[in-house]
Amino acid sequence: MHHHAHGHCGHHHHHGHGREGNQKGLAVALSLTVGMMVLEFVGGLVTNSLALLSDSGHMLSDAASLLLSLAAVWLASKPASPKRTYGFYRFEILAALVNGVTLVAIAAWIIWEAVGRFVNPPAVASGPMMAVAAVGLLANLVSAWVLMRKGDVKENVNLRSAYLHVLGDALGSVGAIAAGLVMWLFGWYAADPLISVLVAVLIFKGAIAVVKQTVHILMEGTPAAIDQTEVKAALSGIDGVLDVHDLHIWTITSGLDSLSCHLLIEDGRDAQVILQRAIDLVETRFHIRHATIQIEMPHIRHGEMEV
Repeated sequence: MHHHAHGHCGHHHHHGHGREGNQKGLAVALSLTVGMMVLEFVGGLVTNSLALLSDSGHMLSDAASLLLSLAAVWLASKPASPKRTYGFYRFEILAALVNGVTLVAIAAWIIWEAVGRFVNPPAVASGPMMAVAAVGLLANLVSAWVLMRKGDVKENVNLRSAYLHVLGDALGSVGAIAAGLVMWLFGWYAADPLISVLVAVLIFKGAIAVVKQTVHILMEGTPAAIDQTEVKAALSGIDGVLDVHDLHIWTITSGLDSLSCHLLIEDGRDAQVILQRAIDLVETRFHIRHATIQIEMPHIRHGEMEV
């Protein structure tokens, strides 16, 4: 029964390359973030700065999101079971979605708070506020750097959502420093809520992008890097193939795409030869290692598919 398995073990290797790095990067970022969050929260209360408080609120969601991302990386490494044939890979996408949604909520909360403060800007102890923000910025930059160096920020949507959280934080700290400077030099206290809003808008933009991407994956959308019509044309172009139908391409988790299709071939052709060509084409040209291809002769009849 095991003779066909050799072709299938390939898709695990490319996916595991960064798992340990991803875990390390997230763990370092998590511990730094928790430390900073406590410092900024206390600092925000003491100095009466919304920029610091909103930054620490953002750090709380960050810590939660980093924890979630860490759990997702750990879960994704668990083996598949008869009940969950894809294992827990999808959990990474769910984690990224939750992260994106919390970022949107935090951005909205900061804007709401800031609007109230514009009307009546409270005095802020700008010196200590800048000091706390500066330490926060340093911690965030180290976290971001560790995630970049160790983790797969480009390809892995889970890691990218965590990285966005940390970058949003760094922006918050930069904003807090800038606001502190303006208040310290000019005594213009509206700078605090103003900067908070600017940071919130930037956070919002990144978050919406993550939410859109993860929803697309959860809706079994075609991976962004792959053009379905191109795949269809390529498969139709194989010698002996009459028709390609029921072609589906979807993402299981970042960097792991799947494809299934039916190929109608001419009578009397060698189905195995055509199948091998199709497998090779899908893997080399479109980098999909997880393909299920059904070969059919003209006399095969099956019902119309719903999708």
